[in-house]
Amino acid sequence: MNDLKQAIKQKARQLGFILAGVTSSEPPADYPIFESWLNAGMHGTMHYLAEEKNRARRSDAKLILPECKSILVLGIPYSAPASGQIASYAVGNDYHDVLPQRMRDLVDFIEQQLGHPVPNRYYTDSGPILERELGQRAGLGWIGKNTCLINPRAGSTFFLAEILLGIDLEPDEPFATDHCGSCTRCLDACPTHCILPGRVLDARRCISYLTIELKDDIPEDLRPLMQDWVFGCDICQQVCPWNRFAQPADSAFEPPIPLRVRTSDLLLKPQEFNQIFKNSPIKRPKRRGYLRNIAVATGNTGSREDLPMLNQAVDDADPMVKRHAQWAMDQINGRTNHE
Repeated sequence: MNDLKQAIKQKARQLGFILAGVTSSEPPADYPIFESWLNAGMHGTMHYLAEEKNRARRSDAKLILPECKSILVLGIPYSAPASGQIASYAVGNDYHDVLPQRMRDLVDFIEQQLGHPVPNRYYTDSGPILERELGQRAGLGWIGKNTCLINPRAGSTFFLAEILLGIDLEPDEPFATDHCGSCTRCLDACPTHCILPGRVLDARRCISYLTIELKDDIPEDLRPLMQDWVFGCDICQQVCPWNRFAQPADSAFEPPIPLRVRTSDLLLKPQEFNQIFKNSPIKRPKRRGYLRNIAVATGNTGSREDLPMLNQAVDDADPMVKRHAQWAMDQINGRTNHE
């Protein structure tokens, strides 16, 4: 089976996966940590993480695929963090749309090599599994202080994907060393202080959570700390010294034209929003969330020139957009009245 494993890794590289490793189907040792995180409420309103069925499945891959004997863990690079209002992973096509087909192609290759069907399930940030621990167990890297999986030759700017397989493959050696050392750049740089000691992230304060997963009003005390981010946040990756080794993005995640946020996006109609972002991760918070985020960013960094646009947004049909646009106007007026 070792020859098969090497052939699988070679095929994975041909499909764009710069990282590939194998681990066993053993239950994750860090599952109690995940349970403690949930019990502390740090998942915020991401209730799907706490559903009993999914909690159980995260504790044992065999509850997802009873025949599971091995787990193939893959990494594929996206654009390195750069200054901008949109997290670098979201500037190209939605990885949920791109990666499943490549994993399907890899499963097809495995079945062709063996000459028979293989029980399988595959995910990319979409299934009830603890991806980062699996990545560490498969030798892809270590879990950094910013809670990202970090590879010494690729940094942390890669998507993870996993294929549960009903065949025995020799597990790779886990990544045993921690290369964060005494560095605390990510903790020091986080404007909302959501990164806690012990490699714990309080999602309720994370800008990525606030701009993507939170479907309600953003807490007023956190709005001024969000700077100009409108979808996700790269700060903890921007300051990580290991990302000087970030690999070039796979072509699927390099946009044909630069994706730019404009204050005029506050006036996007629903059909316009859906058309512009139909292949983008930015569709996840939907129009109301995206406009809410633009309003907050404009309130933090805008000027009087933005007031007419915000004034129109105050008349938006969505009450949440109205409230955040009004807040932004109040922030700008408060600043400019003291200048």
